[in-house]
Amino acid sequence: EGNILEKPNVAADHPNVCELEAGSHYWCACGHSANGSFCDGSHKTTPFTPLKFELTETKTVAICQCKQTKTPPYCDGSHKALSELWMLTDLGAKIQ
Repeated sequence: EGNILEKPNVAADHPNVCELEAGSHYWCACGHSANGSFCDGSHKTTPFTPLKFELTETKTVAICQCKQTKTPPYCDGSHKALSELWMLTDLGAKIQ
């Protein structure tokens, strides 16, 4: 039985800006995918499922990799707060 409070793994603290072709794509929601952006089946050991999204034309997109976005699969800048938190945590560890 999975923990319903489980959080996704932060794959990166920046978006994956890439060109995607028109068609169906599956965003990795768990953060365990080898490439961080698109599902590779790694979610099978987690309570997460990938998010299918469609593009009607080839275009450049910013795919969220921190898994905190409010607009999945697209980056909304949420990684900036994580980066600041990580810097504070790293700094705090060095001070102690």
